[in-house]
Amino acid sequence: MKLHNTKKMLLDAQAGHYAVPAFNIHNLETLSTVVETAAEMRSPVIIAATPSTVAYAGKDYLIALVGAAMEKYDIPMSFHLDHHEDVADIEDTVAAGCRSVMIDASKLPYEENVKKVQQVVAFSHTCHATVEAELGRLVGQEDNVVVTDADKAYTNPDDAVRYVEETGIDSLAVAIGTAHGLYKGRPKLDFDRLKEIRSRVSVPLVLHGASDVPDELVEKAISLGITKVNIATDLKIPFANAVKEFFKEHPEANDPRKYMTPGKQAMKEIVIHKIKVCGSEGRA
Repeated sequence: MKLHNTKKMLLDAQAGHYAVPAFNIHNLETLSTVVETAAEMRSPVIIAATPSTVAYAGKDYLIALVGAAMEKYDIPMSFHLDHHEDVADIEDTVAAGCRSVMIDASKLPYEENVKKVQQVVAFSHTCHATVEAELGRLVGQEDNVVVTDADKAYTNPDDAVRYVEETGIDSLAVAIGTAHGLYKGRPKLDFDRLKEIRSRVSVPLVLHGASDVPDELVEKAISLGITKVNIATDLKIPFANAVKEFFKEHPEANDPRKYMTPGKQAMKEIVIHKIKVCGSEGRA
């Protein structure tokens, strides 16, 4: 089945004042848990994969799996490349059928960032794929990319307006104080900055690094214009912990169908919670 881009999904969320959850998956078990739960809750959903996930599982397998899920479940769904940096690899995956990409050129100087994003937009739009890009950088680690506090740069509202106009992107990931991974303390999000960006930029806005952010802060960000929320670490930890606990109780176990099941159940509980926080339940 032909995969969908995220354009209508995110514009609907923007108009409806909710957010679409984007869950990072890694294999069949995590994918099936996310899509089955989203279908039960009638929520639109984005299935996201980082470069290491695509390398691990294979782009053709992932595209086929999401296509099969789209045929089975009648909800808005898209397969999305998350934090990809290699332009040639992005083009190959779009050519293979992916219709939503996030090109991460945020570590480059502004002009180089724009040039690289423009290249991805030009190719992707010919294939009816949507493009997300990031301006400003998040502290933490995503795959093998590490950003320290010293490197952190919030998204400048003036630059955001110029960036959207010059690149032609379909959605913008903003840096307002979130981080990849887990937080050392309570995160402090710059909501005034978010409000200004929302008032001056028309494209949907994306919140990265939403794992471990208190629900009330995510909900406030959504109320101020965030239309896509990325969730990764919050899924991996309970899945892994449940599998570890299973092996503690059943050290002789060797059947993946049995030891993966508690991991899937633990992950499902998080997916349910995040969909409710995003306000996307019943929006499909």
